[in-house]
Order: sequence, then C-alpha cells, then structure tokens
Amino acid sequence: MRDRIKSVATELLINYGYRGLRFKDIAEQLGTTRANIHYHFGTKKNLIEEVIEDYVEGTLVAVKAIWTAENLPYVERVRRMMAFNRERYNRFNPQGKDGRPWSIISRMRLESDVLSKKSKETLHSFSRTAEAYIKTALDEAIARGEISGDAPARDILVQIVAIMDSAGSITSDAGSFDRLEHLYTAYIHVLTHAYGGEKAPHLVAVAE
Repeated sequence: MRDRIKSVATELLINYGYRGLRFKDIAEQLGTTRANIHYHFGTKKNLIEEVIEDYVEGTLVAVKAIWTAENLPYVERVRRMMAFNRERYNRFNPQGKDGRPWSIISRMRLESDVLSKKSKETLHSFSRTAEAYIKTALDEAIARGEISGDAPARDILVQIVAIMDSAGSITSDAGSFDRLEHLYTAYIHVLTHAYGGEKAPHLVAVAE
C-alpha cells in the first residue's frame, strides 16, 4: 500500500504540484481512506519527502547508467539522455505537442518555498551527483581523443548540466519537446565541430 500511495502521489505531484496534492484525491484513486494514508505517512510533508527521494534516486540510476556505460561515445551519451527525457515527457504529453509538467524535479523546484529542508537537499543532490557522472564521462572522452585536450571542459560540462537540469522547465516554456531537442542537438554540433579531437569524424557521424 505504501508503494501504491507513493505512485499515485508522484502522478499528482507532477500534474498539480505540492499545493495541489490532497490526501482525498489519493484515497479516491486507490479506493481507500485518508486515514489509511495518514497511517502510512503521517503528514503530507512526510509523504512528499519520500516521493521526491524515490524519484530522485530512480532518476539517478538511469542517469548513471547513461553516463558511466563502458565504451560509449560521449555524443551517444548525450543522445541517450535526450531520449530518456523524451520518454518521460511523452508519458505526460502523449500528443507530443503539449507543455504539461513531466518531472517532479523541475516541478518541485518551482515550489521550493514550501518544501522541507530535506526535500530541498534531495533536489540539490540530484544536480551534484548528475554533474559528477557527466564530468567523469567528459574527462574520459577527452582522454580517448574524442574531444580535443584543449577544449574548455568546465564550460562544456556546465552547458550540458544546465540543459539536463532544466529539461522540464524548457519543455513547459516551449509547449513541446522540440526546443529541448534543439538544445541537445545544438550542443552536440557545437561540441563536435569546435572541439572534436582525433576521433572527430566518428563523433560527427554519431551526432548527425
């Protein structure tokens, strides 16, 4: 029951935000009572803390798999990150041209003023951990010669982290996935054409 409650709460948080999440709605969807939800989680704050923690942990598992996979070109990692975002986007935007929220991470950041200290730290930890995974992948790409050794690694890292970290807000503002796809693709093209190393032809082929 705890997992079922958190599953419904996840959907409601993405769709309606912190302020729009009500135990009454969760109870109705599950055919249970508000008292039962209180029994399992006590307060709304406790429930949301667990939902955010589970969501961030699950997302980081996927992010880690993408950015730490062995023998995967850096550009392909970027493309897989975009595909992961698209999959989640499509779940809440099945028509493909809507700008509905699809990420708890971006949704909760918009309501950080009402989040607990624990929830805020969980959201911050996502960015820090994801950046560490990407930095390792970038360093390896430079070491392999996929990216030039004199490339501004820190700037390259900051750009991709910003795109990934703001993915939910970007699609909401644009009203579709197109803008986010354009940003990922533009990042790949600029990186490969400006800072391609000795394996630049391979990188460009993957990018296009």
